[in-house]
Amino acid sequence: MLIASLTRLEATIDAETEALLTRAPIDQDEFNRRKSQSLLELTRLSRRRDEGAPDPDLAACLARLRDKLARNQEVVALHLRAVEEVSEVIAGALRAAESDGTYTPAHR
Repeated sequence: MLIASLTRLEATIDAETEALLTRAPIDQDEFNRRKSQSLLELTRLSRRRDEGAPDPDLAACLARLRDKLARNQEVVALHLRAVEEVSEVIAGALRAAESDGTYTPAHR
């Protein structure tokens, strides 16, 4: 059951990363809801897990998920930087449009 939950989370991360990379329309609220649901499910399942011998299938699933989460983090960070740059351009354009030139240096 834990591996099935991790696999669902992996599918969600894959879908979000792919949507960001291909610039497809994205419902960020839906991805956040799905990731939050997975976190809740994993938290509940991990509390019930016995601390027996390490499961090699679980270890492989966790390693794969860790790699996908790292890639997703890179892609999300790239998009956030792009949003910051666009917002700076828009803010600059708004400031320039609202200025009457009183406090700007004269152009010669």
